[in-house]
Amino acid sequence: MNQLTTPWGETLDPQNVLKEYPRPQMVRGSYENLNGYWDCSFTKSGDKPGGWQRILVPFSPEAPLSGVNRALAPDEYLWYRRTLPAMPADGGRILLHFGAVDQQAEVYVNGTKVVSHTGGYTPFSADITGSLTDGENELLVRVQDDTDTSWHSRGKQKTARGNIWYTPQSGIWQTVWMERVPAVYITGLHITPLFDHKSVQIIVNTNVPAEVSVTLEGETCCAQSGEKIVVTPKEFHPWTPDTPHLYDFTAACGSDSVRSYFAMRSVCVKEDAQGIKRLHLNGEPYFHVGMLDQGYWPDGLYTAPSDEALIYDIQLAKDMGFNMLRKHIKIEPLRWYYHCDRLGMLVWQDMINGGRKDYNKIVIIAPLFTGLALRDSHYSWFRRQDAEGRAEYYAELEEMIRHLYNCPSIVMWVPFNEGWGQFDAAEAVRRIRELDDTRTIDHASGWHDQGIGDFKSLHVYFKPYKFSNDKKKRCEILTEFGGYSFPVEGHLFNTEKAFGYKKITSLDELAAAYRKLYEDEIIPVKEKGLSATVYTQVSDVEDEINGVVTYDRRVVKFNPAFMRAIHFQLQD
Repeated sequence: MNQLTTPWGETLDPQNVLKEYPRPQMVRGSYENLNGYWDCSFTKSGDKPGGWQRILVPFSPEAPLSGVNRALAPDEYLWYRRTLPAMPADGGRILLHFGAVDQQAEVYVNGTKVVSHTGGYTPFSADITGSLTDGENELLVRVQDDTDTSWHSRGKQKTARGNIWYTPQSGIWQTVWMERVPAVYITGLHITPLFDHKSVQIIVNTNVPAEVSVTLEGETCCAQSGEKIVVTPKEFHPWTPDTPHLYDFTAACGSDSVRSYFAMRSVCVKEDAQGIKRLHLNGEPYFHVGMLDQGYWPDGLYTAPSDEALIYDIQLAKDMGFNMLRKHIKIEPLRWYYHCDRLGMLVWQDMINGGRKDYNKIVIIAPLFTGLALRDSHYSWFRRQDAEGRAEYYAELEEMIRHLYNCPSIVMWVPFNEGWGQFDAAEAVRRIRELDDTRTIDHASGWHDQGIGDFKSLHVYFKPYKFSNDKKKRCEILTEFGGYSFPVEGHLFNTEKAFGYKKITSLDELAAAYRKLYEDEIIPVKEKGLSATVYTQVSDVEDEINGVVTYDRRVVKFNPAFMRAIHFQLQD
C-alpha cells in the first residue's frame, strides 16, 4: 500500500500533539495534557512485559504517526507505560481522563487498577488520588482488541481490510489528560435549549450533593446539584448553519468552576404548509444538504493529526455549500463537534456497529438491489445472536448519547446502518427517546426499514433515485447516494484496486456527472417531499476513491463555487 501523509501529519511536532483542551463544553484551568511519547509493548500473556518500544500517543500503533506500524492481534495484549507528571492534590482530587481506547482497557497507577472500560469510542475517567505517591508515579494501560472476531462495536474496521472496510486499529486514539479538582467538584452538565421559551435548561451534576450556580451574561442562578436551572439570555439568537451563535456561561460549585456554552435551536419533523412531512430547524422547513463523513486519515487513521485538520474537513464542506455532515460509524473527539457548533454545521450521528464477524451478504448487500426489508428480530440473520453483545450495544448507545447530548450541532441519531448488526430497532428508538426527546432518529439507515419512526431512509447506488410517497406518510430522506469515484494519481492509498459506485475518468467528467445527478434526480423532487441528501463522501478512504477531496487532503476534486451553486438550489 502507498503511504500517504496529510499536510498536518507532515509537519507534526511530536512534543506538541493535540494540546488543545479536549472537552470544550467543560473547560477547567487545571489541565495537564499527557499526549506525546510513551512506552508500549505487545505480549501474548496478560503479564506485565519486560521489553518496551516508543509510541506517540494518541495515535494507535497501526497508524504511521505512532511510529510503531504494528497491528494488535485479537489474541494479544497491548501495554502502555509512562511516568505521570507531578500534580499535587492540595486537598482535592486528581482525575485521569481517556478520550477513547479501542477496545477493552484496564488502567493501573503504581500497580493498582483504577478503572476498566469496554468500548472503543467513548471516554472514561478515574479518580487516581489514592493511588499516587509523593515520588515517581507509574501509569500502565493494558488493552485488548478483538476487532471483528467478536460481537464488540468496531465500526468500519476489519482484520482483512478492503473495499468499504478499513485497516483495524487498537489502543489509545484520543487525548489523555489529568486535572486537579476540589474535594467537591462538577462531574457533568446536561444542557437543553428551550427554544419556544427563548431559554435554556442546565443541570449541573457533582460528585456529592452540593449547591451549584450558573452565570450567564453577568447574572447568576443557584440550585442544588442535579436540579434544573432555567436561564434566559438577554437577546435571542437562533442557531443555524448560517448564524451559528453560541452563548458562553460558567457553572460553579464551591471553588470548582467550568466554562461552557450552549446554542438556541430546535429540530423536529412535521408537516409544512402543503401538508408534507419535512425536517424543520427552529420551526421552519430546512433542507439538509449533507455528506457522509468517515473521519479517517492516512497517517493517523482514526486520529486527526491536528485540530486544524479537523477544521479543514468541516470548512471544506461549508465552502462547498453543504450544511450537514453524517458522522458515519465513528464518534469523534469533542473538539470536532465544537468546531461544527461554532462554524455552523448540522451533524447526524451514527451509532457504532457490532455483531459477529462476516455479516450475511444477503442481509447487507441484497437490499441495495431488491429493496428487501427483513424483520430485525431474526438475530442470527443480522449476526446478533449473542445476548451479551446486544446488552453491550445498549450500554454503549447510552454512553454515546450522554456523552454528546450537549452538542447543539447534532440534530439526528442513527442507531443502525444497512443491517450491520441491526436488531430490535424499535427498542433502540425507545431507549434513545428516553435519553433524548429533543432530536430526530433515523432508525434504520438504508434498508431493513421496520416501518417505524419519522423517516423513510434510503440508500441509492448503481441506479437512478426516484422519489415515491411513503405509505406511512413519513418524511423521505436520501441518506446515502452518489459515491462517484475518480482516482488522482500520486494520491492513492491503493494503486492496484479502487472502489466506488460510478467510475469517472476526468475532473471535467466528474463535475458534469455531479451536476446531472443533482439537477436530474435531486432538485426536481424537493417540492414533492425529499427533505435531506447525504452524498458519499468527504474524502477518499483507503480503497474508496469517491471523496470530494483525496485521502491525504491535498487535492480537492471540485470547485467549491461550482458546488455551492448546485446546493443553493436545495436550501430553504
